[in-house]
Amino acid sequence: MSQLQTAQLSSVQNQTLFEQNGLPPQFNLDQFINYQIASLQGLSAVQQAMAKAQKPFSGVAVNTLAATVNDVDLAKPLADFPAVLNELKSVYLDHAVYFHHPRYMAHLNCPVTYPAVVAEHIIGAINTSVDTWDQSAGATLIEQKLIDWSCEKAKLPSTADGVFTSGGTQSNLMAMLVAREVAVSRYAANHEVKLQGLPDVASRFRIYCSEVAHFSIQKAAALLGLGYNAVVPVATNNKMQMDMDALNHAIADSKVKGDLPIAVVVTAGTTDFGSIDPIEDIAKLAKKEQLWCHVDGAYGGGLLVSEHHRSALNGIEQVDSITIDYHKSFMQPVSCSAFLLSDKRHFSHITLYADYLNPLAEAGNGTPNLVDKSLQTTRRFDALKLWLTLRTMGEAPLGRAFDKVIGLARQTHIVLNDHPDFDVINYPELSALVFRFAPEELRHNPDLLDTLNLHVRQTFLNTGEAMIARTKINGRHYLKFTLLNAQCQLSDVRAVLEQISTIAWQTYKEQK
Repeated sequence: MSQLQTAQLSSVQNQTLFEQNGLPPQFNLDQFINYQIASLQGLSAVQQAMAKAQKPFSGVAVNTLAATVNDVDLAKPLADFPAVLNELKSVYLDHAVYFHHPRYMAHLNCPVTYPAVVAEHIIGAINTSVDTWDQSAGATLIEQKLIDWSCEKAKLPSTADGVFTSGGTQSNLMAMLVAREVAVSRYAANHEVKLQGLPDVASRFRIYCSEVAHFSIQKAAALLGLGYNAVVPVATNNKMQMDMDALNHAIADSKVKGDLPIAVVVTAGTTDFGSIDPIEDIAKLAKKEQLWCHVDGAYGGGLLVSEHHRSALNGIEQVDSITIDYHKSFMQPVSCSAFLLSDKRHFSHITLYADYLNPLAEAGNGTPNLVDKSLQTTRRFDALKLWLTLRTMGEAPLGRAFDKVIGLARQTHIVLNDHPDFDVINYPELSALVFRFAPEELRHNPDLLDTLNLHVRQTFLNTGEAMIARTKINGRHYLKFTLLNAQCQLSDVRAVLEQISTIAWQTYKEQK
């Protein structure tokens, strides 16, 4: 009997079993042939979809795709797995946004390494949860090894530690939580937030970040009971970096008002501009002012393995905590991120012991329960993706890929500067550029330029020929490239810019 016939027979037997006892067939060795066959079929479907993707997006309208999805009756399973994949093709694969395509230039989404994709298969099959040792064993040690590696790359002290997270938003939340707890211990020494909630003095706590910092800092302040108004936006210089004079002024102004400065967030790679705040200067100021200093390196963290641009992170070793998103500049699938602390003792602010999960007695015998450091309990073994990537190809290719897109962004900046149809806002420290269609003869009419740029972006969304982002600067609409695909060439960028110009001019002529 052939392997395929065995798989087919196994499938029939499992279906019969399902019909007899009403239970789905459990994934185990008996199901392994079915798993192999289904995996190969799934891989084939992905390969065909990616090969077919001649543009990053199909351009399908929301209403059209919603109707297709809504027609699916989840109460009625399909006849076999190929039928399931065929349905998936129509509701997802045909209309996915493909980040590997060289003309995807929109958000902070990266193409991924193949070892990391293999890791996803292993993660799902074994289904480890890395919250406690007795659910994870070696997975815990692998994650810890990668955390130690990350701390070493950042040159943090030997007291450093960290934990994998779902992304930058969660990591930034953890940083602000620890900063709040440190501030409470300073300004309300006998108060225990875990037991009593926030002390009255917390209403005066203030956090400082660049005016172009990530919105998750405000979200964290709100979730932590401090409120949006606890976050003080600091003006930027002409490089879109936090201005040191403005930071000093903001801190002094808060003190005059009776507020209590507790933390400063350094952005190493802003979402719009890729700008990097002056880490070393801010870290020194934070130490002087006794502020918690956090680096949001969700985007720029990839510079830790860069051959040519690592110096942009000089001073990061002096800060109290760091956010890194491996699923941005380390070419890992979502989600794969980390929160690092310079002094691991501060994880005590997050730890809560439960007898049924991580009893206090185990903490004394050295059992490594990672839930002691995490906001999450059940947690995927996402560290395996980075582990397989590093063990297959090492860190150097990751750094070279990031260096390449930085170089491409700087070449693009030259092209934009030289092109009469465009106005570019920033010189890219990383790989993000903000610009807009703004030929000299139309700059007297900014409302018209807003309309034209919005139309360009919507046209790309409708056709899928390229994917670009949009943002607002000083109330005006701009376009944005975020370049994270090392396979993207300057010719791809030029082609998209010419499309932008053509669409905008054509629209203008039609409106005259």
